[in-house]
Amino acid sequence: METGRPDGTGTTTGGEPVWTGLPPGLLRMRRMLLVVWTGLLTAASGVLSWWLAGPAWAAFALLPPALAACGWVLLERNWRSWRYAERADDLLISRGVLWREQTVVPYGRMQLVEVTSGPAERYFGLASVQLHTAAAATDATIPGLDPAEAERLRDRLTELGQARSAGL
Repeated sequence: METGRPDGTGTTTGGEPVWTGLPPGLLRMRRMLLVVWTGLLTAASGVLSWWLAGPAWAAFALLPPALAACGWVLLERNWRSWRYAERADDLLISRGVLWREQTVVPYGRMQLVEVTSGPAERYFGLASVQLHTAAAATDATIPGLDPAEAERLRDRLTELGQARSAGL
């Protein structure tokens, strides 16, 4: 994972942002959920098709594991596409494999920064940072961070947001 400069600006001397990728725990969590849901779907479809249509139709229960194998690879590609960068005046969030999406959130426009962690995220030791702005379309989320990094990012973004909005 790349990190920003010690002065906290998050940019190199050339002006390019220093991107930070997401930790591998998010990929592990998503793959575990894929395996669990695929197993449940396979068992349910196998039993139901055997019971309702006969043993020959139970072969359709092999379809979910085949799709999960494709999903296994796609999850990694999606995980690798997520990154964020802290710059002097804004936060950049980039994601997407086929359709790249880059969100720029100016610190002065942030109204609320919250750290959330659902049951699966807590089990894997992860948290998400969600940024709220005045415009609902620009709300942004950074999923799958370590809780300490999520809290550090929340505190830093809140501090920078208060400093930038004071000048408005």
